[in-house]
Amino acid sequence: MSLAVEEQTKATETDSRVSESGRWLSGRITPINERRLANFRSNRRGVWSLRIFLVLFVLSLFAELIANDRPLMVGYNGEFYFPFAVIYPETTFNGEFETEADYRDEFVVELIEEGDGWMLWPPVRFSHDTINYELEVPAPAPPSADNWLGTDDQGRDVLARLIYAFRISVLFGLVLTALSAAVGIAVGALQGFYGGLTDLLGQRFIEIWAGMPILYLLIIVASVITPNFWWLLGLMLLFSWMGFVGVVRAEFLRARNLDFVTAARALGLPDRSLIWRHVLPNAMVATITFMPFTLSGSVTTLTALDFLGFGLPPGSPSLGELLNQGKSNLQAPWLGVSGFVVIALMLSLMVFIGEAVRDALDPRKVYQAV
Repeated sequence: MSLAVEEQTKATETDSRVSESGRWLSGRITPINERRLANFRSNRRGVWSLRIFLVLFVLSLFAELIANDRPLMVGYNGEFYFPFAVIYPETTFNGEFETEADYRDEFVVELIEEGDGWMLWPPVRFSHDTINYELEVPAPAPPSADNWLGTDDQGRDVLARLIYAFRISVLFGLVLTALSAAVGIAVGALQGFYGGLTDLLGQRFIEIWAGMPILYLLIIVASVITPNFWWLLGLMLLFSWMGFVGVVRAEFLRARNLDFVTAARALGLPDRSLIWRHVLPNAMVATITFMPFTLSGSVTTLTALDFLGFGLPPGSPSLGELLNQGKSNLQAPWLGVSGFVVIALMLSLMVFIGEAVRDALDPRKVYQAV
């Protein structure tokens, strides 16, 4: 009886040490990960940066619901239509043409109103490629009630292009960072685990490959082919993976001769299991710390290529292209200021998140309630 009471007392004391916000995680993560999570939460700047970044990124994923030149919903003759997702011809609303209806045209508006209809518009009634033909001044037009951040030199809404450009930039950086980490971790793991000739040849190849002028090669290739999202992703992946090799290789060189690895090898565990289950988790701390900074570097490189005209295809929403327009149109400061604020905010949030992750994974950091 006393043994059962003692065990129950110990269990109660253990539960009391778990914070209220993370209690549901207590049975799912290890104590060291609980400490890392507590360290991350103690960095208020990093936590708020993560929240703001996630809100902006999630909103940008639904850019078609925020900035679009087609209504979100149309009610016509008792039926509902969703033009933002489905293309409807003008004849659907008793028009004359089989082509897509222009919902900004007064003729189409009158057709819908004649059918006792209505239209629900998004907050911004422009898409990233919509040209405002009703400007009262020549483009680029200053901010107004229709164009909250003005238009560019082609009459396209700046706010709409910023929303879509933010989504493309973040998605590009996330995909490139994930693929670069996968390739870099694999190469660094093989070099560090096997060492010897494998490590020697791998290091010599990386030294030669890293010595190539990456930006010039990207410009040359982009001038020969028509660049797009996937072409740029593949070209940058050829060089971006090398940043992960060094940290992973060092961790594998350090851990491959430790006692627990030697014991597992003596028990006949295959190399694949040794790498994946025993050594790789030790290398993931440094890798995860490095990833947010790689993400910000990827976004910066894409912006630089777009600024130089060797990035995404012409007409694509791009932060670099907007900065280039600001440089070419100094009389329209809203172009350069808008692009600069978005880029500065994006990179600052990424850096603050990276610093919080680095501190959370640092074993010397101890959680202090704030």
